[in-house]
Amino acid sequence: MGDFCNCTSLTNTPVVCYLYSIDRIPADGTLWSTTVQTEPGFVTPTVWAALRYWCAKLSFLHFREDLSMKSDIEIAQEAKMKPIADIAAGLGLADEDVIPYGRYKAKINHRLIHKASKQGKLILVTAISPTPAGEGKTTTSVGLADAMNALGKKTMLCLREPSLGPVFGMKGGAAGGGYAQVVPMEDINLHFTGDIHAIGTANNLLAAMIDNSIQQGNPLNIDPRRITWKRCMDMNDRQLRFIVDGLGGKVNGTPREDGFDITVASEIMAIFCLATSISDLKERLSKIVCAYTYDGKPVTAGDIGAAGAMTALLKDALDPNLVQTLENNPAIIHGGPFANIAHGCNSVTATKLSLKLADYVVTEAGFGADLGAEKFLDIKCRMADLHPSAVVLVATVRALKSHGGVAKPDLNKPNVEAVRKGAANLERHIDNIKNGFGLPVCVAINAFPTDTPEEMAVIEEVCAKAGVKCALSEVFAKGGEGGKALAETVLSIMPEAPQPIQYTYDLGASLPEKIEAVAKKIYRADGVTYTPAAKKMLDDLAAMGYGELPVCIAKTQYSFSDNAKLTGAPTGFTMEVREVRLAAGAGFVVVICGNIMTMPGLPKKPAAMDIDVDAEGRITGLF
Repeated sequence: MGDFCNCTSLTNTPVVCYLYSIDRIPADGTLWSTTVQTEPGFVTPTVWAALRYWCAKLSFLHFREDLSMKSDIEIAQEAKMKPIADIAAGLGLADEDVIPYGRYKAKINHRLIHKASKQGKLILVTAISPTPAGEGKTTTSVGLADAMNALGKKTMLCLREPSLGPVFGMKGGAAGGGYAQVVPMEDINLHFTGDIHAIGTANNLLAAMIDNSIQQGNPLNIDPRRITWKRCMDMNDRQLRFIVDGLGGKVNGTPREDGFDITVASEIMAIFCLATSISDLKERLSKIVCAYTYDGKPVTAGDIGAAGAMTALLKDALDPNLVQTLENNPAIIHGGPFANIAHGCNSVTATKLSLKLADYVVTEAGFGADLGAEKFLDIKCRMADLHPSAVVLVATVRALKSHGGVAKPDLNKPNVEAVRKGAANLERHIDNIKNGFGLPVCVAINAFPTDTPEEMAVIEEVCAKAGVKCALSEVFAKGGEGGKALAETVLSIMPEAPQPIQYTYDLGASLPEKIEAVAKKIYRADGVTYTPAAKKMLDDLAAMGYGELPVCIAKTQYSFSDNAKLTGAPTGFTMEVREVRLAAGAGFVVVICGNIMTMPGLPKKPAAMDIDVDAEGRITGLF
């Protein structure tokens, strides 16, 4: 768990402590800064008072009286899971529609989405712009679903699959936190049911067939300098971003510049998440533009002859994965493209299937609402005819202080003015969802022990001024019980029938008009500039007949702008479009602003360094 040491209080009473490294704070805030945890029954009230005093004085220490709180993985390993057959039976699923993967995981026949007539209500969970302090979007989603079930509402949870790159890199896991988790946590965070491997293999099959076509006489007249399709792997490895391959003579291929993306950034993942049947999947795969000829004509996966085999690799993966929460409520975890280059959510199949099986469905859109929610609404909902009944915007006092200019080591110190200043970020996200998209929205205040009543009051004031409700979420520490206030708030804002989404742009607009609409309406930029290469690509795409596709703007998640350092609610900036890519199979145009990488690197101390397994097979170090 951390470094063990013997400490001495001001009264010379020995205190047993566990010190957690500051570097181990996950993105969702499930662990606080450096923590001192004492053994129960080992200290006197005088010592408690001394610890409180000095922890308040020292910004790198935080006092916590909850002695029962275990690490995420300890909580998950102690979970009393039900056999997955019981979870499936509770949903009314027939045996023939459930494909077990061991005792606690199963796949559900995706074809059920075309058979059932029931339609539940969709709840979208998103967040303010992410900060190093963490917002807890996934944890809130899990806890909200548990709370809804605790209130007697038949509710399902829909989440993305974690990618191994972030798990072993920055995040250390992505299955919720505390007492609001999905289980089996270790399986979900590792290989799970093999879906991401299937996606990577399909991606690399196409890559191999492109180069083989060139090797075998190049019948399609492919220009090796204009191959747009990269290889991929599900691990952060900056060394592979830019490579030269095909070296070593004629027998080893044609030498060319190449590179790798992380698997979840592949267009295959976006296609996988948007497809609703095997036929739809195959059609989308065949449309992938993977290269251009010497005379500038697009070459597709269908031209290469790869679409059928790629579909064969993905057919089983298309079935959504059924698991459960700590409170034995049903959860589907399926698909998950990067939110800054795709819609950043679980699959359409998973969402639609859940809406057929439950009265309410809680789903999550990645990163801040300007990225995940915008793409979820403008791309996914438009394509799949989905209509959220409510949106939950997750915020924390700590994150707002970060947006207000407070450095990470000082976030535990009370600072009402910083919260007030940072609340401009929250206000803008509320305005975008409520007035921009025209959807009912409430704010979930993800509680941390360092939050003060005065700081919480600022958020309540901001919400009241904006005309939206807010609720305290304590799901990390209390599970579904700690989310009942939030669940009741969500239920209270839902209309009888879902309201139509006010999309940011019309599909009939030109590609530059769509980009400008998102930049000005959602990000609040003054305008958009283009590199010559980006401008030419937009013109070429319009000429090739791709002008009516939606746009998927890839930018930093940390700011409304394309500059990660411009936190809060920046104004007076211009968005620069650096590159434009066609994702014809997925059905959108990727617009890259700023320094966005589709193959992340590992941090100075990767989470992998703390992950281990003992002789009995028990894993430690996953958050």
